[in-house]
Amino acid sequence: MSVQTFSPDNMYQPVPYNHVAVGTGTRHVHVAGQISRDGDARHIATGDLAGQVAQVLRNTAIGLAGAGATFADVVRLRFFMTQSAPEKFGDFMAGIELVAEELGLPQPLPPVSVIGVDFLFEPDVLVELEAYAVLD
Repeated sequence: MSVQTFSPDNMYQPVPYNHVAVGTGTRHVHVAGQISRDGDARHIATGDLAGQVAQVLRNTAIGLAGAGATFADVVRLRFFMTQSAPEKFGDFMAGIELVAEELGLPQPLPPVSVIGVDFLFEPDVLVELEAYAVLD
C-alpha cells in the first residue's frame, strides 16, 4: 500500500481521522473540488448538508477511480463548508456515515480539514471536497 496513516501519541484525540499520512508512491492524484452535482449537472440534496457531503464523497470516489485510486490511497481530504458552525458537524458527520460502507471509506479517515468559507461555487452549494492521493 502506498499510503500509511496514523496518529502519534499526544496528538489531540479522539477525532474521526488520522493526523498524519505518509505517501510513498510516485503518482500523485489530485481530485478538484467536488460539489453536490451528478454527472448531468443536476443539483443533488439542495439544502441538505448530510446529503451534499454524501454526494461530494461519491463524486470524489468517481474521480479517484478514474485515476485507478480509492479512498485507501488518499493522503488528505479538504472540505470547504459554508455557514460553518459547531452545531452543523452532526449533519456533516452523518453525510460521511451515509456512504462510508458504500465507498469503502477507511476508518479512521485520512487527515481531514474542514474549512469554513463565506460562499462556494453557487448559492445552493453547502460543501466542496478536494482529495489528494498517492499511488505506487
